[in-house]
Amino acid sequence: MPIYEYKCRKCSLQFELRRNFNETSPIHCPSCHGEVHRVFSPVPIIFKGAGFYVTDNRPNGRSASTPSLKESEESKGVSSKVDDAGLDLPSST
Repeated sequence: MPIYEYKCRKCSLQFELRRNFNETSPIHCPSCHGEVHRVFSPVPIIFKGAGFYVTDNRPNGRSASTPSLKESEESKGVSSKVDDAGLDLPSST
């Protein structure tokens, strides 16, 4: 059963209550028996891993201004061929 957080409209007491999903009975404040409303809190999201995009978690020394692998190969004189699938294949000439 999930635990829900509620806040009293009358005395501002915040409390947690474990309720079943199907339970529809009204809830009252345990101290003043006033009307309560459910409090919604943001859920933390944790991204683990090497990154989800190319720009995430770059190794040290590499920035957006660093030339790509293809540009560095071209500057070294390494040409590339395109295979039947359209992929660049490096080849030494």
